[in-house]
Amino acid sequence: MKMHIGTLTITLYLHAAESLKDKRSVVKSLIETTRKKFNVSIAEVDDLDKWRKATIGVACVANDVQYLNRVLDKVLDTMESNPEVEVSETALELL
Repeated sequence: MKMHIGTLTITLYLHAAESLKDKRSVVKSLIETTRKKFNVSIAEVDDLDKWRKATIGVACVANDVQYLNRVLDKVLDTMESNPEVEVSETALELL
């Protein structure tokens, strides 16, 4: 049996955020929605003290690399379609 791990790092810009409270509200909602919809591990991993920038880490484990790629692509599509954030950088790694 093979186990594969997929990770996705996404840097987001939140143009409407005026405070850390605004940012955390948007990021928390985005993380919870993504976790429930795709059954992935997800957390804010960097830029914690910046109002308008957030770095999100996503991880998924499966026995099929193509499945991992599809799930992480859908996660990214969901983030890109959110009007509250702008995706600026991404990094996908399949192990």
